[in-house]
Amino acid sequence: MHAWRGHSFGSPEILVWEEVDDPPLAAGEARIEVAASAINFPDVLFTAGAHQVKPTPPFIPGFEVAGVVVESREPSLPPGTRVAATLPGSGGYATHVIAGPRTTYTLPDGMPFEDAAALTITYQTGYLALHRRAGIKPGDTVLVHAGAGGVGSAAIQLAKAAGATVIATAGGKEKGAVCRALGADVAIDYRHEDFVAIVKERTSGRGADIIFDPVGGDVFDQSTRCVAFEGRIVVIGFASGRFPAARANHLLVKNYAVIGLYWGTYSRAEPAVTRGAQDALYAMYGRGAIKPLVSAALPMADAKAAMTAVASRATTGKVVLTTQR
Repeated sequence: MHAWRGHSFGSPEILVWEEVDDPPLAAGEARIEVAASAINFPDVLFTAGAHQVKPTPPFIPGFEVAGVVVESREPSLPPGTRVAATLPGSGGYATHVIAGPRTTYTLPDGMPFEDAAALTITYQTGYLALHRRAGIKPGDTVLVHAGAGGVGSAAIQLAKAAGATVIATAGGKEKGAVCRALGADVAIDYRHEDFVAIVKERTSGRGADIIFDPVGGDVFDQSTRCVAFEGRIVVIGFASGRFPAARANHLLVKNYAVIGLYWGTYSRAEPAVTRGAQDALYAMYGRGAIKPLVSAALPMADAKAAMTAVASRATTGKVVLTTQR
């Protein structure tokens, strides 16, 4: 097999495309020929050695793929099965990966591999954050930060599918237009507009019932000013680079909750929960309620440039790497 490997930590430029020995297949595992591998912002952190999961070099980035089973020691995943897989230990920027049944999902008929690779981690994150952690219900107002990004674009679609009013923030008019095309009722250009004031205006002063925050830093701090009574701020990540601190006295007086959602813990500790989420996502996809925004499908050879674009926030939705099959 071939893969993009890092022999040290750094920018995407440190990755090297090289031949790698095929790892042995253990009982209960399947070897998947990769057709599409989705890029996520955490891949950049992983390569830099700044992710929650710090690998030991040499390592292969990439946490979600789609492709075809070519060899199997797992009866539920026979050769020829079209699948998507999440890889808690990474390895997706490669021609082949190994996965087990806990994190491998048989694709619905007709689903393109590009959509399949983009419909796992970010959508499971959004689904679990909104449904399991925040208890979304029809009529809620949901504020989605970084709405034009990978996880934000998923959250917009999922919140709309749940019957919520969605307010999204994004950087610039073009990304705001992307948010509206995804279903957002209101798009705010955080570079030039005060999202706190607009959220309060749109909710008659009440604030947002749910705030979906993959940014952290100042965005989290400002969000505490526009969360509703008994609202929920769901912390997804810290793309800003700063870990904010919740003020306990403010939580007490305003009666709101700050809730964490880290997909990796659910994947390891509660695989039945992530599988249930994926089943729900496939059903929603089948009836047209959600569809990943794949803004670019690029050859695997362009991985470094694609990662750099994602890191610089020059992309929208998901960027997917594809292989010749």
